[in-house]
Amino acid sequence: MSTDDKLRKWRMILGGENNDGTGFILEDVDLSMDKTLQALYDSDKQGGLGPSSPNVSRWLGDIRTFFPSSVVQIMQQDALKRLNLTQMLFEKETLENVEPDVHLVATLMTLSKVIPNKTKDTARQVVKKVVDELIKRLAQPTREAIIGSLNRSTRIRRPRHNEINWHSTILKNLKHYQPEYKTIIPEMRIGYGRKRSALKDVILCLDQSGSMGTSVIYSGIFGSVMASIPAIKTKMVVFDTSVVDLTEELEDPVDLLFGVQLGGGTDIHAALTYCRQIIPNPLNTVMLLITDLYEGGNADGMRKKAVELVSAGVQLIVLLALNDDGAPSYDHSNAQFFSDLGIPVFACTPDKFPDLMAAAISKQDINLWAAKEDLVLKK
Repeated sequence: MSTDDKLRKWRMILGGENNDGTGFILEDVDLSMDKTLQALYDSDKQGGLGPSSPNVSRWLGDIRTFFPSSVVQIMQQDALKRLNLTQMLFEKETLENVEPDVHLVATLMTLSKVIPNKTKDTARQVVKKVVDELIKRLAQPTREAIIGSLNRSTRIRRPRHNEINWHSTILKNLKHYQPEYKTIIPEMRIGYGRKRSALKDVILCLDQSGSMGTSVIYSGIFGSVMASIPAIKTKMVVFDTSVVDLTEELEDPVDLLFGVQLGGGTDIHAALTYCRQIIPNPLNTVMLLITDLYEGGNADGMRKKAVELVSAGVQLIVLLALNDDGAPSYDHSNAQFFSDLGIPVFACTPDKFPDLMAAAISKQDINLWAAKEDLVLKK
């Protein structure tokens, strides 16, 4: 690397003016990129983007020009925090220029009740784009993992189209391969038929306090996917200081997420009490309580209700987080209490969730599964 290249690099890192001492003068693209970074990170010029929507929209366009998508998302998050640009999300022009990601969706969910009518359609489009991308990435692995774990006694030879097990059907019909058409004639279709009652009941019970934003988004996506699987019956309950059943919204994950109001307190006891009332068959129920366990309601009542659920035969699992953000902040005392009951307590990334559900539905030891996946919380 030449001396000029080294000076250029350090000039970009240190930010110029009195900070670097390199004396290097930036030109063209480098100068534009430096101004874009300065508007956000120069502590002497906080608010350098200005209060107007056009300035913000222009800056959002600039960072998408200069940086890859992963960096753009980080800079957008930093802008929301450092420059208090949340108000700018009320502007249609701003929303049209942001790079959608789960963190932005969490922010929009927090603001959903106060977003102006003129901006709501654009906000929905932003949320829909993220939801569609997540479903594209997560839906197939989730269906395959869960269906693969279900009781094979429900296998039938005349399934409906949405019940076809394509992997088994292709294997069964390989002998009917037609070279001239480069395809297989599926003379026998194999799938899983609908029963009068589902093979398993699944309840997703979500803490919608502000700290759980991205976890709620991923949970909503997985809940919608599972609701499309005929052999399991999925219910979704969200809570803060009140409890809301969003099961009817599972068909449309965008409506589901807009039905969540992030923020507020936490009453886990009330949520567990409600969920116990909607469990008709405890021995056949998998319940995921997704919360950081910071109880703002009746802590003793929460613990007693957890004991009641486990004693009734419910397979209860506590996810302290369902996101890519790493180890969560959580109430260690409550986590230890749940763990002492034999209830698995850990954080889970979205890519692990399909296998977690498959293991739970097939009644594997979830504590052992989590240990193998290195998801057990370190004491």
